[in-house]
Amino acid sequence: MDREGSHGHPRWDAMAAREPSGWPVGRLLSAASRRVERDWNAHLASWDLNHASQPVLVILLGGPRTQAELAARCEVTEQTMSRVIARLERSGYVERTAHATDRRKQQISVTDAGRAAVLAASDPEAAEAMVTEGLTPAQVDQLRELLLIVARR
Repeated sequence: MDREGSHGHPRWDAMAAREPSGWPVGRLLSAASRRVERDWNAHLASWDLNHASQPVLVILLGGPRTQAELAARCEVTEQTMSRVIARLERSGYVERTAHATDRRKQQISVTDAGRAAVLAASDPEAAEAMVTEGLTPAQVDQLRELLLIVARR
């Protein structure tokens, strides 16, 4: 950012700074992402879940995993995963048991309550509706194509 403004513009007028139509694409994408995350977290809160804990339960539907395996699958540190697992454990959604072959490790498993919560909370139609509300089917297809391009870069 230069001293006069952003992206080489002499300066942003007050309206452009407030009005999304004047924002750079990166800022729009970031703002849209935060809105979707807030809406999704509000939806998941009904089950005491959030955007970090829900994918862990989805993974655990496939069988027990270690904390390290969960962290790798979710692309977070083991320290971050430890906090997510602790929250899920307090909610009664996961349990820790001794690893079958390595006594230094613990297996994390989904409980019946966790399975019921994640299946109820993870309705793909509800998630899609949250993101695409107000868009036509053609706009949804276009948005998907553009986001795939950006995500695969």
